[in-house]
Amino acid sequence: MFPTVINIGHTAIYGFVQIGRGFLLLSEILAQLPNAWRMRREILDQMHIVAIGSLPLVITTAVFVGAVTAVQAVYQMQAYVPMVFLGTVISKSVFIELGPVLTALVVGGRLCANYAAELGTMKVTEQIDAMEIMAIDPIRYLALPRFIAAVLMLPVATIIANTVAIVGGFLVSVMTLDVTAETFVEGMRAYFESSDVLGGLFKSFIFGGIIALSGIHFGMSTEGGAEGVGRATMGAVVACMLSILVADYILAAVLFQIIFA
Repeated sequence: MFPTVINIGHTAIYGFVQIGRGFLLLSEILAQLPNAWRMRREILDQMHIVAIGSLPLVITTAVFVGAVTAVQAVYQMQAYVPMVFLGTVISKSVFIELGPVLTALVVGGRLCANYAAELGTMKVTEQIDAMEIMAIDPIRYLALPRFIAAVLMLPVATIIANTVAIVGGFLVSVMTLDVTAETFVEGMRAYFESSDVLGGLFKSFIFGGIIALSGIHFGMSTEGGAEGVGRATMGAVVACMLSILVADYILAAVLFQIIFA
């Protein structure tokens, strides 16, 4: 019993330590924002990796998110709620929750692993130490472009995912679920609120920062050679996924209190 309690305690302490180091890293990155213009080429390169590199994954995920949402909504509603609300259910689900969160999870898994493995390899091969010896700040040259790219481009990926998911839900509803296009569009337009879209995009900005911080932090603190790179990559992805889900709950509670106050 006691070893189990001790292990839980060690895990909790380790988690709080990593959270604290993450906030310290965030403060260092934010302090480098005035130098962002000097790093514009690196930022553009990272933006390409985030957006273009993740596009096939985002589109594939969004298509099936919209399709599954439509099928499940019809199954739940058909005996109780008029089908005119189908467009409302799908659009609000996608804009508020499914679009931002699932996009962050699929992009985060790919991007966080990329950052952690790349920076972890540079760390264990002493490339980051060499940069410091040459008076090149690793935070400005390595962390800042990745952080800015993730924060700026994840909302773009979310907009694409939202659009594709709505189109996917519309096509499935019209082609396989006997819902007319007019009924679907009418329900979507009747209860559309811009605050739903803006709330989801605000979440995406936060999720982008979480993804970048997780990958950068675990990558730049890697130790132990190739095995350490593997551990850092796994730890970064796990921390990223958990942080996104926790942040989603906190943001949802705060945003809904503001919207419905």
